[in-house]
Amino acid sequence: MAESFARREPTPVRHFARIIDITLAVLTLVFFVAVALATGVHSPWQGQIPLGLFLGALLLVRRRWPMTVLLLSIGGVFVYHLTGHWSPPGWIWPVAVAYFTVATTPRVRWVPVIGLAQLVYSAVDARWVLDRNPTHYLTHVVGEGLLLAILIAAGLTYAATTRWRERLRESDNRARAAEERLHVSHEVHDIIAHTLAVVGVQLNVAADTLQEDPAEAAAALRLAKDVRNRAMSDLRSLIATLRDSPADIAPQADLASLDALIADIRAAGLEVILDERGDRAAVSATPAIAVYRVVQESLANTLKHGEASKAEVTIGYRLHSITVEIIDDGRGVPGGADVTEGHGLAGMRERVSALGGEFTAGPVPGGGFAVRADIPVAGSMA
Repeated sequence: MAESFARREPTPVRHFARIIDITLAVLTLVFFVAVALATGVHSPWQGQIPLGLFLGALLLVRRRWPMTVLLLSIGGVFVYHLTGHWSPPGWIWPVAVAYFTVATTPRVRWVPVIGLAQLVYSAVDARWVLDRNPTHYLTHVVGEGLLLAILIAAGLTYAATTRWRERLRESDNRARAAEERLHVSHEVHDIIAHTLAVVGVQLNVAADTLQEDPAEAAAALRLAKDVRNRAMSDLRSLIATLRDSPADIAPQADLASLDALIADIRAAGLEVILDERGDRAAVSATPAIAVYRVVQESLANTLKHGEASKAEVTIGYRLHSITVEIIDDGRGVPGGADVTEGHGLAGMRERVSALGGEFTAGPVPGGGFAVRADIPVAGSMA
């Protein structure tokens, strides 16, 4: 049965492994034929070449049935030897590959057992050399044992490295997934916070003017409906991202949507002064989205909590960075207390920090609240 780690390999890796196996099989056959011709073996097609074909063919399926290939390889050499032939030169090559392959699988515990059995057979079979040349005999036995130990160690090392790389890939995938979930949660929070703030104000306007000025109430309800529809479109796009449906993904709101955002906030009753310095069209997508979200969340907080009548939004587009500053004239933090960061401020800080920027937020002298973000432009740190 194929081992599980082999099935999880990427397609290019499997293709490369197949090329290696075919190369080993061809080299095995070529080597056996070359040795047979060079040594003048009589009738090589009755022994040595068929064995080379057999061992080479087994190498083609060694990854799928490693233990079967090892046993058949050893069995083939054993039968060849029992039929009256000397062990052919080069047989150790394909058998060593089979040993190594099994040593990379969970069945590695059987490799020493099989290897020891083969080593004992080899030592007994070569006992006639002991009387004539004890040194040669000892070298033969110790050499085969050392080779077996090296193959087991190499297989274990390869398997451990493969598992480590797989765990590393899984860890990276989990980290990227967590980062994406955090990013999406920030987007959802920003969209919902802005929508609730604007829609809430418009619903209050509609409720207050329904009897006295039905036209104004209807206009407020239409604006609330438009804001709600845009928010639903943004949320559907984010959900499509989570579901991996690229066809349903709409572009995220960025600086191109800034004018519509300001118009919504003004319609909700907050006077907004927008001062842009530089060319917004030159800003790349990632910082553009961050700038938009900082402005959106800051103005939404002003509507919900600031009790402000006016907010000034200043955006400076420079070559190496973008500076965003939002100052309102609201009540700020009562009594000069420390600012307690909720999800909105924390989300803005994390978004800006992820781009290598700096974020500050707090009360301003004389009343009001200020948010400032300095966002570097990609490539400016080079």
